[in-house]
Amino acid sequence: MAHHWPDVEIVAVTIVNGNVPVEQGVKNALYTIQVCNASTPVYVGCTKPILRESLYADWFHGKDGMGNMYYPEPKSKPESAHATDVIIDIIKQYPGEITLVTLGPLTNIATALLKAPEIAQLVQRCVIMGGAANTVGNVTPAAEYNIWVDPEAAKIVFHSGMPMEMVGWELSRHDAALTFAEVETVMNFGTERARLAMECNRTALDVAMREQGAVGLTLADPVAIAVALDPDIVTRQGKYFVDVEITSELTRGATVVDELEVLNKSPNMNVIWAINVMGWKEILYCCLH
Repeated sequence: MAHHWPDVEIVAVTIVNGNVPVEQGVKNALYTIQVCNASTPVYVGCTKPILRESLYADWFHGKDGMGNMYYPEPKSKPESAHATDVIIDIIKQYPGEITLVTLGPLTNIATALLKAPEIAQLVQRCVIMGGAANTVGNVTPAAEYNIWVDPEAAKIVFHSGMPMEMVGWELSRHDAALTFAEVETVMNFGTERARLAMECNRTALDVAMREQGAVGLTLADPVAIAVALDPDIVTRQGKYFVDVEITSELTRGATVVDELEVLNKSPNMNVIWAINVMGWKEILYCCLH
């Protein structure tokens, strides 16, 4: 989506251990960029969460992370530099100009912040696809997968002082999900990227409908990208203190939003509560057409 939006320059794609192991994530990114006819550099990042064992979401996204489509090997290779070093270097190279969009666990970002905490003040915007703002999770009753899988990393990032926006998974649910008719519409665009976007989510659509009561295809990452590309689709937002639970087994990775400001702590996060659903879908269509 970002590759097909005007006035956006993507300087790097950094991969983290998440839905699938980092090596598979790198292949998926390189192949997707190839389909976009782009040559954006891809960097390999952290291979496991900071303190915890890796727990993958292949039950949702397929063994290959791409709906079990098993796409061909990409033609290009990743760069040799480590993702965390690249994140630090790029933010310092373009102070006040970088929008950081996180679509996976926050391990790479947390590691970069631990190494160079000064980058927090140099980022223009950090749009985080993660968490659930005082609502149900998708991997446990309390937590969304990206935060749950590396809650320590999320806690480090949330307390870093970066200008952050939390785009919880719930924003992709209900009316924001693509109906079968809308999926069909996108497929009929006839572009390779439209086909890729729908087909790589085959298993996700199946599981979401079977196990999460979804009405269609929930696309949490594209919703976060849409918010990054056009903040005007946000209809309700506000700054709050948000913390991440790291010690409980039951609520591990829960993003607790102090909605009523009972803790009297300074806000650290702009929480996105609601988006214009038609606006988000228009952006998706525009990028895939």
